[in-house]
Amino acid sequence: MEGSSESNSRGLNTSGVSELLPAERIIADRSKSLSHIGYVRSLLGSSHKEDNLRVVDDDSAVRALKCEDVSLRQWLDNPKRSVDAFECFHVFRQIVEVVNAAHSQGIVVHNVRPSCFVMSSFNRVSFIESASCSDSGSDEERPKETTTTRKSQEIGVSSKEEFQPFPMKEILAMEMSWYTSPEEETGSPTTYASDVYRLGVLLFELFCPVSSREEKSRTMSSLRHRVLPPQILLNWPKEASFCLWLLHPEPSYRPSMSELLKSEFINEPRESLEEREAAIELRDRIEEQELLLEFLFLIQQRKQETADKLRDTVSLLSSDIDQVLKRQLSLKQKGNDVLSFLVSRKRIRQGAEGVPTEENEDNTLESTLLESSRLMRNFKKLESVYFATRYRQIKASASSAAADKPMARYYSAVSSGDGKSSLTQPSKDQNDSRQGGWIDPFLEGLCKYLTFSKLRVKADLKQGDLLNSANFVCAIGFDRDGELFATAGVNKKIKIFECESIIKDGRDIHYPVVELASRSKLSSICWNSYIKSQIASSNFEGVVQVWDVARGQLVTEMKEHEKRVWSIDISTADPTLLASGSDDGSVKLWSINQGVSIGTIKTKANVCCVQFPSDSGRSLAFGSADHRVYYYDLRNPKLPLCTMIGHTKTVSYVRFVDSSTLVSSSTDNTLKLWDLSMSVSGVNEAPVHSFMGHTNVKNFVGLSVSDGYLATGSETNEVYVYHKAFPMPVLSYKFKNIDPVSGLEVEDASQFISSVCWRGQSSTLVAANSTGNIKILEMV
Repeated sequence: MEGSSESNSRGLNTSGVSELLPAERIIADRSKSLSHIGYVRSLLGSSHKEDNLRVVDDDSAVRALKCEDVSLRQWLDNPKRSVDAFECFHVFRQIVEVVNAAHSQGIVVHNVRPSCFVMSSFNRVSFIESASCSDSGSDEERPKETTTTRKSQEIGVSSKEEFQPFPMKEILAMEMSWYTSPEEETGSPTTYASDVYRLGVLLFELFCPVSSREEKSRTMSSLRHRVLPPQILLNWPKEASFCLWLLHPEPSYRPSMSELLKSEFINEPRESLEEREAAIELRDRIEEQELLLEFLFLIQQRKQETADKLRDTVSLLSSDIDQVLKRQLSLKQKGNDVLSFLVSRKRIRQGAEGVPTEENEDNTLESTLLESSRLMRNFKKLESVYFATRYRQIKASASSAAADKPMARYYSAVSSGDGKSSLTQPSKDQNDSRQGGWIDPFLEGLCKYLTFSKLRVKADLKQGDLLNSANFVCAIGFDRDGELFATAGVNKKIKIFECESIIKDGRDIHYPVVELASRSKLSSICWNSYIKSQIASSNFEGVVQVWDVARGQLVTEMKEHEKRVWSIDISTADPTLLASGSDDGSVKLWSINQGVSIGTIKTKANVCCVQFPSDSGRSLAFGSADHRVYYYDLRNPKLPLCTMIGHTKTVSYVRFVDSSTLVSSSTDNTLKLWDLSMSVSGVNEAPVHSFMGHTNVKNFVGLSVSDGYLATGSETNEVYVYHKAFPMPVLSYKFKNIDPVSGLEVEDASQFISSVCWRGQSSTLVAANSTGNIKILEMV
């Protein structure tokens, strides 16, 4: 042994103690011990000079550390820690060097405990002088110690956000008992061998992690008797053997520091710290490169997908251009044939007036494009509609082609016998026609979209009761021939006006030709398409009435609904059949001749609108407050034939565009176009278009359909016109708010369009707003 030297309680920091030492310690007679500490610091360097130390009176130590530093005690007690042999040996080797440096200067460290060390990056260990490690030996037996009383003081103050505390006092107390050597327990003085014992305890903790404090306590108690857990004996036999040598109960049998440093265990060839750091750094750089490579591959993949889609798109466009050019060439050829025929018949020389030349055609095309600023403003939307139309057509063609494959094989089998076939296979022209099937509907929609440029006021309907606050118009409807239109609303009156006389006569006040009085506020009206003078109405009391306009009399009154009736419709195909939808959650079918209901469809929500298709009295669509549109075959009224799901608020109107297409309006600010043939298992969740542009969040604003044009109102006091082919507005017109007394235009955000109706299949429509202002508008 190197001899027994009584311990002092100096703290030793080999690389991490701040050089700011307490003033009292500098003044005290500790020059010799401090010189030893400084010597060890000079050997191992100082890499954490900004660490701060806090010493308190009750032998408990709390050291404030930087966020990246951690107490060795905390590191050892981390329940997620797994044993890394290199890491543990690296930590142990550093502490051995600290103890050896102290022993070479005749200093017994005493504080070889985890709470007296901190770990920083790459597991660099720094030693801390801890106040909880007080002197336990006598002055006479310590050859190189100057005893001083520790004075409570604080060096540096750190914010709570940047620093974290060391373990609490009770943990430190347990740790001190674990790291007390057998001879110290019997009252013998601390010697160099005591430090070696503590190194053995530390080595054991490094290679034997435990998951709980209770298990830790049991394991450390067994260690006092040199009883090691089976896992360390099995997994780390060399470390366990070396640990038992250091923990020998007799100090004289423990190795000295020189013997320890020369031992096979310490000097066994291992990876150096520099190599470890270099390997870690290299691994990190490789991972960074892999991350960059993965990122670049992802970009390449997405760009390649975009390029593939773009290539497919360009190919599709090229194909469509070829189709249109072929059609154009065919039409020009037909035009030339007709022109030649006309020239020969009328003996008009080539190029005479009235014959369009190529130059004139080019000028016309250029003029059309320049004047179509609306087309350019909505180019992106038109583009999206074009591609949606094409992809639907391609999908339909693919399904058709799949269905035609068996027939194609049949053609081939029949032809293979004698080279002839009695059946006619699809020709190339038929295939071209099928591929170009998208052209006509898209071109029709585009032409209709560009045909009109604005809505013009043809006439203002000026009534004599403008000062009456009950002028709110809930419904407008044209008769069978488009000669008369009726208005109805909260004034409890149905007023019949002659359309042409209002347009042509510039009168100050227009009077209805017929006025029908009801007992309650009116919600809806509908003309009979067969009997010109017959009109039906519904009111807020749930009553459905049928009137004879010619005689100005009530014909039939039907009172089976329990609540307000919102909507009625008379079938065009069967003019004796009437449907009504009510707040009582029911749709009733009525026989006008009998005056009684002949069927009822019960629903779970308010019914806001009903509509028959124009070509059938056996089916019916209605919209509900449950945000859905239902389409029923009236021959089986128990279940809907199709349920259309897509609106997010109440469906206020439904109108058939044709026998297989209908449009719905909702207070979610949209109209939606539905293809009834696209339903799957009776449910359609994919509208063809969602028309947006108008504002409708709480009121009934009207909806009317004519020749593919959809007219609706807006809560901005505007009328909007869409075409079924495109989701953006074609035209709009804003009602001016004129004060009836002063005649001046004023702002009133509460006004909105309450009803709209096309005049048959013409370009004229009638619109009314919430103040009873009625205008006849025309698309021009």
